[in-house]
Amino acid sequence: MSGEMAAPLHTTIRSATRELVIGSDRPFCIIGERLNPTGRRIFQDQIKAGDLSAVGRDVKAQVEGGADVLDINMGVPLVDEAELLAKVITMVQGLTDLPICIDSSVVEALEAGLSVYQGRALVNSITAEDERLEQVLPLVKKYDAAVVALPNDVDEIPMEAEKRLLLVEKIVRVATQEYGIAIEDIVIDPLAMPIGADQATGLSTLETMRGIRERWGMNMTCGASNVSFGMPGRHELNGAWLAMAMTAGLSSAIMDARTPSVVSAVRAADLLLGHDEWGMAWISRARAAQAAQKAAEKAAAEAALAATAEPAAT
Repeated sequence: MSGEMAAPLHTTIRSATRELVIGSDRPFCIIGERLNPTGRRIFQDQIKAGDLSAVGRDVKAQVEGGADVLDINMGVPLVDEAELLAKVITMVQGLTDLPICIDSSVVEALEAGLSVYQGRALVNSITAEDERLEQVLPLVKKYDAAVVALPNDVDEIPMEAEKRLLLVEKIVRVATQEYGIAIEDIVIDPLAMPIGADQATGLSTLETMRGIRERWGMNMTCGASNVSFGMPGRHELNGAWLAMAMTAGLSSAIMDARTPSVVSAVRAADLLLGHDEWGMAWISRARAAQAAQKAAEKAAAEAALAATAEPAAT
């Protein structure tokens, strides 16, 4: 290596009417994770009964929380995932103009989602396993999508940063040389692991991020809540982790946009890293929060006054 850092690459995704450019030199991209039935038994039961009302509520909450992209996963047992994913993607595109990350381990579901999506999607995900590359990369190319890639293979999830970087190198080589996918359309997930299981894993992931930024300049994402799994104070850990990871080149994360403390940590890091010109986004958010608080206080005061008022004479 020459010692020079690679220039940041830019990954462009779109909905039918909105374009989003992801880059480590741009404001952090929040990918809302809530449209996922994993660990949500009531949501799963509703879906099995044909009730998709929770989808609308989750979309609204994530948009209001500040999501830039919505991740949609419909992996519900005993349900036709391909049909359901296509249906929900169409539904969500009728509710918001945010771009979508189509998330499934089922190749048929990915294709069903891509076939109905209006825009340029982010596909979640591939690994360095030969079979997974062969199954998913042709779809990524066919539908002109971008793709999230994880540096693990059939043998292991490597703990050492250098092993992960070797697998990133393989993914880049296969995707670009064998399938003609542009390197800027590959977003690497450097594998954020639970800190409660192994304290060294956080350092290893940060080292992986720095290596990816220096060698290729590629965009990166991660499942933000993975880091704090099994620990108390999860929001505080997630916020601190994301701010640290942003200094190592992380440019997006799949996270819960409904958690103001974590979203605020990310936006503060944007400001401190020079990705929020003149702090205008930070100031706007603060003013909006102030206005919302005043409106809530006024409504509470009016409600209290109405409750104590004398009933009108008849």
